[in-house]
Amino acid sequence: MEQQLEGLPLKRLQQAAEVLSQRYRTEAPTASAHLSTDLAAAAYLAVRFPATFSAVRRAMAETADVYPEFAPATQLDAGSGPGTAALAAGDVWPSLQQALLLEGSGPIRQAGEPLVAASGIAAEWQTGDLASVAINNRFDLVTCAYVLSELSALAQRLLVERLWSATAGVLLLVEPGTPAGWQRILEARTALLQAGAQMLAPCPHAFACPLVSPDWCHFAERVERSRMHRLVKQGDVPWEDEKFLYLAVGRERPVGHGSRVLMRPKINRGLISLKLCNADGSMTQPVIRKRDKSYKHARRVDWGETLDSVLDSER
Repeated sequence: MEQQLEGLPLKRLQQAAEVLSQRYRTEAPTASAHLSTDLAAAAYLAVRFPATFSAVRRAMAETADVYPEFAPATQLDAGSGPGTAALAAGDVWPSLQQALLLEGSGPIRQAGEPLVAASGIAAEWQTGDLASVAINNRFDLVTCAYVLSELSALAQRLLVERLWSATAGVLLLVEPGTPAGWQRILEARTALLQAGAQMLAPCPHAFACPLVSPDWCHFAERVERSRMHRLVKQGDVPWEDEKFLYLAVGRERPVGHGSRVLMRPKINRGLISLKLCNADGSMTQPVIRKRDKSYKHARRVDWGETLDSVLDSER
């Protein structure tokens, strides 16, 4: 991928990356597409693609963990960018064979076509406005990542409805891990549950979210920065944490949901403090001691993963 960035003036890339980052930070609809120029597309590949890919792949891996029998052969991705979600899906589910990628930006599509082709996934790219583009078939896996924030509230609702109608197996939404992103996911969650969707991840239940603002549900994935990434971001730290949140729903509900770990466990003097979202709709914060039978397991669990019901008797 870095070959596509070679020869571009570093200063211009840095400026374009800052503009792009600012647009993502505002999380508000804009008059023009985020990736409407070749330079914006190049900046995305340099600084946003690694983080987006890592977050989407993590969301998919957690979904696969609670739904191991799911093996999608087809995918629809709305707002594909350079094919980020298709590449992540092919990595998590080797069964994936075909993908329909909806992307309105010519520059980012041009950048992504060779990447997806090299993955072995048979991809069809389609341009058009996400609010009106025709979706005539159903797909095993439907994805929409880091897109809802670019749409109006009405367009968000309509898109989620259309994506669910196109879902034969699993629908996955991924958003930035911010309070505003959480609200978008909550609204989509409510609408999808009303439409009959079954909750897969991260929520282990279909009850109302137990978290109360200013708290919000989100996760983090550590991303290793490439040399080009560090140069464009003008940073010396060799990694960054991408905060994200997601919602995976399906036509079928798998048996057995463990509690979801909602923050990085705190370990201090033989005590492990956890924050859990549980299958009964509650949020609890148990403290696990060395003498507890679940201590070794709790030491291995990380933020965003599920904790087995072995803790039920100890809450």
